[in-house]
Amino acid sequence: MPGPVFLVGDHVELRTVEREDREFIARHRNDPIFRRLLGDARPMNLSSATEYFETVVGSDDGETFVVATEDRAVGLVFFFDLDERNGVAELGYWVTAEAQGRGYATDAARALARYAFEERRLEKLTAQVVTSNTASVRVLEKLGFHEEGVLREHEFVDGQRVDLRVFGLLASELER
Repeated sequence: MPGPVFLVGDHVELRTVEREDREFIARHRNDPIFRRLLGDARPMNLSSATEYFETVVGSDDGETFVVATEDRAVGLVFFFDLDERNGVAELGYWVTAEAQGRGYATDAARALARYAFEERRLEKLTAQVVTSNTASVRVLEKLGFHEEGVLREHEFVDGQRVDLRVFGLLASELER
């Protein structure tokens, strides 16, 4: 049974992550194209999805939500590395291949950013994107994120070192 809806965007709902979402997470995290864009090449089975569920979803270090449309899970959106003292966290998101290009990632990220700024009183969100992930860069730009730098050869993906583009968004800059 899906978790309750916590936030609503224009086209998506953000609902709590529940145990039954583990299979959905593992299935899509193992997609080769998705792994390259995310910068995470480790395989995920149900056991590692359970570990992810227990450590990440249950953490006080951020919040994770299932992105859903028409009662169907299409991705995840989350913030992590929460620094409450300074009011900063890192934003992350992904949507399934079949859900891409429909504005779901932008809508979900915008809803979570509003929540982070308005209800959690954060002052800044950051995001790191593998340079080849142009769709994710477009999502951030639509929300008003500014590129703050490049972490050169920062991750190892598909046998090579890749750069990460670093973006930041202040609470006052969110494109509503």
